[in-house]
Parts: sequence; structure tokens; C-alpha cells
Amino acid sequence: MIRKIIGVSLSFGVAVAMAIDGYIVFFKDTQSTEVKTKTTTKKTATVKQKSTGQYKDGTYTGSSTSTRWGDVQIQITISGGKLTKINVLKHPDSENKSVQINEQSLPTYKSEAIKAQSASIQQISGATETYKGFTGSLQNALNQAE
Repeated sequence: MIRKIIGVSLSFGVAVAMAIDGYIVFFKDTQSTEVKTKTTTKKTATVKQKSTGQYKDGTYTGSSTSTRWGDVQIQITISGGKLTKINVLKHPDSENKSVQINEQSLPTYKSEAIKAQSASIQQISGATETYKGFTGSLQNALNQAE
């Protein structure tokens, strides 16, 4: 009887953790970097930092990055010194599982990279190989744009 209670409790805890992880990965709000500064009247104000245009405008194609399940290659567009668009030219698509994973993870990786203006993005659980290929090719393209 005790084993059943522990088993059900553990299963419930894992299900809650998975739901929270899914929410964070797919539905989290846009995060902006905020810095607290003190004004002369000793009040605290919040200032949003804006990144300066750090890249040269143009279209750049990252090198094809090999992963366990296939190659990943991306092409980026820089406009106004900022990363504005990412096209995935190649991704693993030889197996149904790879197609499913990439249909879910690539749009998230693309939007996160545009928000971050870099290849420093969060990895999605279950899409590790796609993450490695995506960030590798993205970093190569960003290096070309510097």
C-alpha cells in the first residue's frame, strides 16, 4: 500500500515538472534585460538596455554543422546591425522522430536567437542534437557578420 502511494506521488511530481518545463520552453514571456539605477532623488528607476547594432548588414550562410542525426545549416539576415531573420537550409529529416522534434524546436530556437541577438540560447529537452547543429551554424554565420 505504501509503495503504491509513493509511486503515485512520484508519478504526479514528474508530470508536474514536465508540464512546467513545457510551459517555460514554449510559452515564456519575452525577457528583457533590466538594470536598476539610482537617480539623484534616491529613487530607483528601471532602464531597459538596448543592444547596439553589432553586425554588418547582409545575408550570411553558416557552415553546415554535423550532428548525430544529420547536418544543420542556417542562413541569417542582418538589417540595421541586428539579426532579423533566420532560415534553416538543412536539418535532420530522414526519420519521423527527427521531423517531429525539428518542427517543434526549430521555430523556438529561431525566435530565441533573434531575441538574444546571439547563439547563446536555451536548449530544448529532447532536441539536443538540433541545438548543437543550430547554434554551431548560427555562430559561424554571426562570426561572418562581425
